[in-house]
Amino acid sequence: MNRQPLLILVCCFILGILFQDYFSLEQNFIFTIAIGCILITISTFFKSFFISKINSILIAFLFFGMGICLHYFNLPQEPRVSVNPNETVIFKISKKLNSTEKNKKYEAVVEVRKQKINSVLLIPKDSKELDFEHYYKAKAFVNKPQSPKYHFQFDYAKYLHRKNIFYQCYINDEITSAVRNDLSFSEGIRQKRLEVLQQINNSEMSSKSQEFLKGIILADRTEIDAETLQDFNKSGLVHFLAISGTHIVVIFGILYFVLMKILPLRFRKSVIILSLIFIWIFALFIGFGSSVVRSCIMLSVYFIYVLLQRKPDLLHSMALSAFIILIIDTQQLFDVGFQLSFLAVLGIFWLNQPILKRLPKQDNYIKKIIFNTISISVSAQLATLPLVLFYFHQFSFISIFANFFIVPFSEVIIIFSFLMTGLMAVRIDFGILNTVYNFVIEILLKVIHWFADFDSLFFDNIPMNWFEVALLFLAVYFLKFAIIKYNFKTISQFCLAVILFFILRISFSIYENNHEEILVHQYKKGKVFSAKKGNDVCFWIENLDDQKKIQQYIINPYVSSRRVENISVKKLPPSSEKIVYNNKIYNLK
Repeated sequence: MNRQPLLILVCCFILGILFQDYFSLEQNFIFTIAIGCILITISTFFKSFFISKINSILIAFLFFGMGICLHYFNLPQEPRVSVNPNETVIFKISKKLNSTEKNKKYEAVVEVRKQKINSVLLIPKDSKELDFEHYYKAKAFVNKPQSPKYHFQFDYAKYLHRKNIFYQCYINDEITSAVRNDLSFSEGIRQKRLEVLQQINNSEMSSKSQEFLKGIILADRTEIDAETLQDFNKSGLVHFLAISGTHIVVIFGILYFVLMKILPLRFRKSVIILSLIFIWIFALFIGFGSSVVRSCIMLSVYFIYVLLQRKPDLLHSMALSAFIILIIDTQQLFDVGFQLSFLAVLGIFWLNQPILKRLPKQDNYIKKIIFNTISISVSAQLATLPLVLFYFHQFSFISIFANFFIVPFSEVIIIFSFLMTGLMAVRIDFGILNTVYNFVIEILLKVIHWFADFDSLFFDNIPMNWFEVALLFLAVYFLKFAIIKYNFKTISQFCLAVILFFILRISFSIYENNHEEILVHQYKKGKVFSAKKGNDVCFWIENLDDQKKIQQYIINPYVSSRRVENISVKKLPPSSEKIVYNNKIYNLK
């Protein structure tokens, strides 16, 4: 623990969270662990009784126990509420979510029979936009989201539970409203943000430019059309659209640069403090999204080192940031964005300098920009690749080239977008700026669409499990030594990890291909049947009009989980009781 004590302790804390999440220890065990943590804390004041190594182990157990206890107390408890399917509800919105094809979605606090519950609220897409300044009343169909029957499907119910949401309300009736007189400070900020979003909607820019501007600065991707979102996903540039560390650093840099030009050099510390305050005000304005808060905390911790005149340590800053976030909310550990953002930073720390040293000499400003962009992008992508494959089961090789091309221009786009948002926030509308911005964004979206069109370089339904992820991370770990020093030892270590990965991968594929199964999948009010034999699977669908959604939510997850390659889809005749597949008859009842 001498070199990176904080990182090791945070890892112990994370292991404690994972342990409690998996085993769900009861209250008596938690109190026992809490007492043990208190005793270990007291014992640290009597260092003379312990040799250094034992003391270090005890502190590691302390953080492990803290993780268990905090996650236990942070676990959302389902409210004991008696709710009928059809209810008259009174509600206020707390957050706008991504719309579906038919509905607008919100997070809302809903009152049913004088009992308040957190719920996802769905209203018809052609309904008037809801705001924070009103209470609403309507008849609703209230239900609890159910976990899927099979493990390979996305567990939306569990995802909502981690956000302390246990119900869904479907409203397809007239909504009445009443003005609120109890608007809190945070709700007032959210309403101001909503007004800025409406200002952008009323601008003369094209709808795609409007949605891009709202996404890149105000973290609102709720109305982005499916085609644009697919282009960003397939080109590997979705991180550019979402508010991330890059955006926060650029916005911090804008204010820092301007203030340093105005104020003398002796006010540098004051400029840093003002810039940090500004990014936190910005984070408050756009709703304290998880990725924004993570970025602000990491940047703040880094510059606190600078203000204290201590040499900034990336691993210490990252570990401290993670610790602060997880103390506030241990459920953040299970957020994919949390995992990927910290892995990206860790990848840059681990691989950036070795890769940079293997690139041509950076003897001028242009070369530094180009090669630093390449090394940082490759480092981050290599570090996050195992988890990307595990969670999304897709990868595009074009993303490597797309990032090289787009990322160098990202700062200009972010600054321009920030300027446009600021002007619209104060209701200043320059027609020529709107035209220029619209032109720039349309070109950008066309370029991204061009990258996304390389279908031959895009691979989906890539099977991946945690064992394979672990071996891929091991390969990334050894890759650094192979890059720094080419010799038999370093190359063989890296190659061994890769070979073990492929052996394990082939073994899992053989295991899955030796199994036959027939499953019944639930989709809305209908059913989907699947029959698998070896490397082939056939799906029978009652309504082929739903095939696109069934492909996304059932077929693709099944294919990547069972490692099959040959897929066929057939229509299931009404009232069918049997299906025939590979000369076998299967009973559906």
